[in-house]
Amino acid sequence: MAETICRALRDGVLAGEHAPALTIKDSIPSPFGFDAFTHFLCSLSSNIVAGKSQSQGLVLVAFTKSPSFYFDLLKRRGIDVSSSNKWFRILDCYSDPLGWKDGVRVSPQSSSSICKDVRNLDLLFSSVLELGKGMVGQGKVRFSVAIDSVTVMLRHASLSCVAGLINNLRSHEQVSCVFWLIHSDLHEVKTIAVLEYMSSMVASLEPMTLSVNGQRSNSGSLFSLEQYSRKGKFHLRLKRRNGRVKVMCEEFDVEQAGIKFIVGSSANEIVNQSLLPKVVQFNLQLSEKERSDRENVVLPFEHQGNGKTVEIYDGRRSLSESTTDLTTTSVSFTEKLHTEEADQVGKGEIHYVRDSDDDELPDSDEDPDDDLDI
Repeated sequence: MAETICRALRDGVLAGEHAPALTIKDSIPSPFGFDAFTHFLCSLSSNIVAGKSQSQGLVLVAFTKSPSFYFDLLKRRGIDVSSSNKWFRILDCYSDPLGWKDGVRVSPQSSSSICKDVRNLDLLFSSVLELGKGMVGQGKVRFSVAIDSVTVMLRHASLSCVAGLINNLRSHEQVSCVFWLIHSDLHEVKTIAVLEYMSSMVASLEPMTLSVNGQRSNSGSLFSLEQYSRKGKFHLRLKRRNGRVKVMCEEFDVEQAGIKFIVGSSANEIVNQSLLPKVVQFNLQLSEKERSDRENVVLPFEHQGNGKTVEIYDGRRSLSESTTDLTTTSVSFTEKLHTEEADQVGKGEIHYVRDSDDDELPDSDEDPDDDLDI
């Protein structure tokens, strides 16, 4: 399932559509959203370096970590950062987010730029585009955008401004994909709903299910409890182009080297079983007796023949009644013709002669019942 997200970020946007958008949300019971964010960040970076991604550059908007942290992270994951100035840029919103260090010299890292006013999202948007176009240039070449914390962004700007920024990034012609991290339990429900509505993929991390007695299933010791607390379930809701929504789930385990997703876990099977509709089973094959009975059924509109006049069942009464009615109708029709021919001999005419003006038709504005005493 995590591989599905990596492929979607790698393949990027389709012609005539908005760029794919991924929301990663975690909570205090399962605070491993940043591990999942760095996993997809490193996966996309690896595909960009290998030339397998639609985007040829990556712009990271860093709110919670310094640029040096991300360069060290990529280096630890085996990604070549020696040529990072060609494909990787960081908009540093961590070192001096509000411009309080104007009197202090802040030397930016290589391949990074400092944002001194994170409250001005128009300036932030133009800075992201400037960094992206500085890597890939103008034209049809695309770049990706990653935001390590929308939660911090919402501290300094309103929800409408943040949503407008994300929407502008998704609809920009040179943006291949956008993904971000948010801590769901620090915001109102409507805030999470807005971000999920704008996303084509929503990934949420949840802790392992508690047992009936309220204790974790393998909490026999403090060591096992600690090991268990670093595991959880990774839920993905994927919106497809045809409007359908696909829900998947798998387990994850956070290790020292990073988050590890367990492919083919039992959690995915449980979700798939719960989504299957409950239908009544039936057999599509016929037995010999059923096949024989079906062949012996006389269809109501089938021509019988058998040397007699072919009649077609009218669908309202039996065939015998229909034959009798046809005979009766034929006789009645013949008698009616003879009667009409006889009446033609003594046919007369009626002539009406108007003898007063009162018989004229009333005008449109005259009430015909005006003379009545009502």
